[in-house]
Amino acid sequence: MVALVSKYRIFLPTNMKKLINIIAFGGLLIGQLSVPATAETEILDYIVAIVNDDVIVNTALQQELEPILKQWHQRTGSVPPRQDLEKQVLEKLILIKLQLQQAEKTGIRVEDSQLNNKLRQIAAQNKMDLQTFRNYVEKQGLRYELVREKLRQQEIIKRLRKREVVSKITVNKREIDNFLANQKQQGTLANEYHLRHILIALPEAPSPENIEAMRRKAQQVVTQLRQGGNFQALAAELSDQSESAVEGGDLGWLKAGEIRPLLLEWVNKMTVGDISDPIRDIVGFHIIKLVDKRGGKSIVTQTRVRHILIKLNKLVSEKEAQYRLTELRERQIQGEDFALLAQAHSEDQTTAADGGMLGWLNPGDTVLEFEQVMNRLSENQISQPFESRYGWHIMQVLERRQHDNTEQALRTQAAKQIHQRKIQEELDIWLRQLRDEAYIESKRETASW
Repeated sequence: MVALVSKYRIFLPTNMKKLINIIAFGGLLIGQLSVPATAETEILDYIVAIVNDDVIVNTALQQELEPILKQWHQRTGSVPPRQDLEKQVLEKLILIKLQLQQAEKTGIRVEDSQLNNKLRQIAAQNKMDLQTFRNYVEKQGLRYELVREKLRQQEIIKRLRKREVVSKITVNKREIDNFLANQKQQGTLANEYHLRHILIALPEAPSPENIEAMRRKAQQVVTQLRQGGNFQALAAELSDQSESAVEGGDLGWLKAGEIRPLLLEWVNKMTVGDISDPIRDIVGFHIIKLVDKRGGKSIVTQTRVRHILIKLNKLVSEKEAQYRLTELRERQIQGEDFALLAQAHSEDQTTAADGGMLGWLNPGDTVLEFEQVMNRLSENQISQPFESRYGWHIMQVLERRQHDNTEQALRTQAAKQIHQRKIQEELDIWLRQLRDEAYIESKRETASW
């Protein structure tokens, strides 16, 4: 494999580039797209990992790492040892590479037209047209083409995960009933929890010796934390969950149903600031810290909405669907009745006869793509054509109300939380299998930093 390791130098001119902060546009993280440099900086480029028949090079690793280091410094005033974060960032890049390779094998791709539509949605969320958005990105010192390709990769991975994991997840009535009963018994039904997390992973088929060694390691970490050790720094150094490790193990605010049941048993017994014992499951030993907790809300905002759906098929392309919906939208604006247009043209057989009426919707009642557009609309406003997993829509928000719909809202939220938690559990297992079946050779340990 030595022959694969080519080395060459990249010289960056003095005072040419600056570190670009991560810019958030409707969930799109744009960063890692420019290489920071100072006077006399010389960056060696070489292979840091081989992933099947592809490679990851040092410049890619450093471009991902630098914004993370800056965020750590802004957030905490310090940063963990650089090599600890490098390890976690490299693991993230390996997993991204594996998913993109798997998507290519299975024929998953995002066409330019689909990518442009997604970019238009992001621009619209920030009250820009596509050209204004492009100009803004380039003024930040970023290459628009790289932003497009980063978004393409995100969309490809999203589609792959949907097919391999998300589409296979179901939540049944008994699961919801059991979850609500347990939480009511604990008196924590509406609580939310801010957690930090460290995972000491086990191999796929661990021996008793493996298990005991990892248990001792996890217990040592717990002891260190309880004696005042820095959770964020230890997560960056030791956690085998790379996505949260680069954030210092921060999982953010989670509702009860989004927490694995085994961990939730501990969380329900913890007070703020507590560190758990090592908690073992199929993937390894978990260590959690309860940073904070708060009570949830039973009052929800309901939205009454109607829509027109055009489905894609061999005869109806995306362009055709958008054209037809744009025309229907214009006819409604000119005075035609939305309900009659829905009855005549909508392909949602459940709602078309009722003029496209979906009734009162709670948060979480509909798919994310639909809910995001719905939440941006004012009362009586009609959306531009937009895409969901069911096809292309236009939508009109009729009115909103604050509603104490506790029981129904709790069941809806419980189903959503359980679904999200099961997705994360299965995703962790699937990614682990994907990695175990791949050929991966890390050259980071032998590199001269």
